[in-house]
Amino acid sequence: MSSLTLALADKLPKAELHLHLEGSLEPELMFALARRNSVSLPYENEDALRLAYQFNNLQEFLDLYYSGMSVLLTEQDFYDLTWAYLERSHQDNVVHTEVFFDPQAHLERGVAFETQIDGIFRALTDAQERLGMSFRLIMSFLRHLSENSAFETLELALPHLDRIDGIGLDSAEMGHPPEKFERVFKRCRELGLRVTAHAGEEGPPDYVWQALNRLEIQRIDHGNRALEDAELTALIAAKELTLTVCPLSNKRLRVVDDMKQHPFPEMMAKGLKVTINSDDPAYFGGYVNDNFHALINNLDVSPEQVLQLVKNSITGSWLSDVEKAHVLGRIDFVWQQERHTAG
Repeated sequence: MSSLTLALADKLPKAELHLHLEGSLEPELMFALARRNSVSLPYENEDALRLAYQFNNLQEFLDLYYSGMSVLLTEQDFYDLTWAYLERSHQDNVVHTEVFFDPQAHLERGVAFETQIDGIFRALTDAQERLGMSFRLIMSFLRHLSENSAFETLELALPHLDRIDGIGLDSAEMGHPPEKFERVFKRCRELGLRVTAHAGEEGPPDYVWQALNRLEIQRIDHGNRALEDAELTALIAAKELTLTVCPLSNKRLRVVDDMKQHPFPEMMAKGLKVTINSDDPAYFGGYVNDNFHALINNLDVSPEQVLQLVKNSITGSWLSDVEKAHVLGRIDFVWQQERHTAG
C-alpha cells in the first residue's frame, strides 16, 4: 500500500456506474423520514438498525433493503434520498453518476411512478447545477417479479422517457435468469434505451452469457463469476465490456470471504474493463472511495491501476464522447499534479 495510491483514489475525478439510490438510505435519514411520515420501524434507533446490517447472502440483504424503503412516500422523500447520496459522493470527487432506482418496489406500496421520478430527477438536476455533477438515470426491473410486471412498469415510464437513460435488472439473482426478461429488454432497446443487468454476482456464468446474448446488454453489473468461464472472460475482454465491480458489497454479501481473495487482480490481469463502485453504500460499509481503499489496503494495487480504473469509469459511462474527453482531461491533470507532489 502506498500513500500515493490512496491519495490518487481519493482525488482523481471519477464516475460511479453502479449505485442503487434506495441502497444509499443511511440510518439517520431513514429515521428522519420515518418520523416525518409517521412510519414505524422495527428498530429502536439508528445503532440498532446498523447492528442488523449483517448478511449471509443477497436475499438476507434484500429483505432489509425492501423493508427500509417503507419510509419513502413523498416526492420530497425521494429528493432527500437522492440529494444525500449526491452530496456524499461529491466529497469522493465523483463528477458523474449513473444511478439505479427500483420503481416496482415503491409502486407495490402505492407510491406513484411520478412521485418517485419527480423527486429523484429534481435532485439530480440540482446537483448538476450546484455541484457540477453530470448524471444518467437507470430504471431497474426487479427480477424476482414477473416479466409482465416489468412491462406494466415500462408502460408507466413511457411519458417520462426523456428523463430515463437506461434499463437495469436487479434483485435476487438465483432462480431468475436474464432470459426471463428477454422480451421486455428487446422493447426497451427498440425505445432507444441503454441496457445493463446484474449478472454473475451469485448466479453462474451462464447468466452472464444470457445477459449478453439474450438481453444484449451494453455493460455487466458485478460479473465476478464470469471468470469461471475462460471463453466468456475472453469475450468480455475482446468486446471491452465494462464491469461495474463492487468490492465492499462482494465482501458483505459473502461473494468473497475476505477482501484479500477478491478477484480484482485476476480481472485486471485478464484485461477486463473494471470499474469500482459502491452498490448500496449505506448497507455495505462505504461509498466509492471506501471501495478503492478496501482494495488498496488488501491487495497489491498500483497507482497506474487506480488511474486505469477511474478512466474506465468514464469511458464505460453513458456520457457523450465530448463529455468523456473533457473528464479524461481533468483526470490527466490531477494525475500529473499528484505525481509531481509525490516527487
